[in-house]
Amino acid sequence: MKTKAFLELSDVKLIAAAAEAEAIKNNWAVCIAIVDDGGHLLWLQRLDGAAGTSAHIAPAKAHTAAMGRRESKGFEDMINGGRVSFLSAPLLQGMLEGGVPIMKDGYCIGAVGVSGVKSTEDAQIARAGIAAIGL
Repeated sequence: MKTKAFLELSDVKLIAAAAEAEAIKNNWAVCIAIVDDGGHLLWLQRLDGAAGTSAHIAPAKAHTAAMGRRESKGFEDMINGGRVSFLSAPLLQGMLEGGVPIMKDGYCIGAVGVSGVKSTEDAQIARAGIAAIGL
C-alpha cells in the first residue's frame, strides 16, 4: 500500500494567504478557492470588490483542476480547439483558465481556483499560493 500526501489546514491557510497577497499586490479583486484531491471545497475567500459570480467560478475551476489533475486551461484549450463535445463532460463546470492542481510526488493533492481578473492573472494568483507550500 502506498502513502499519499494530503493538504492539512495549515497548508490551506498558507496557500490562501500567499494567493491573497499576490492579488492585493496587484490590486486584483478576486475569489480564491482551495479544494482537496476529490474536488471538495476546503477554503473560499472573496476579496473586497470581487464579483459575486466569482464565488461560483473559482470553486468550479479548482474542482476541475483537481479532478482532471491538470490545469483547467487545458480543458479550455481543448474546447477552443474544436472539441466542443467535451462541454458535456460530467461534473466539470470550471473549464476556464485559473484552476491549478497541487501536485506532490506525482499525485494531485488538491487544487486552487481563482476568478475575478484576466484568466492568466487568475492562474498567476493560484500558482503564487501553491508556491507558498514549496510546490
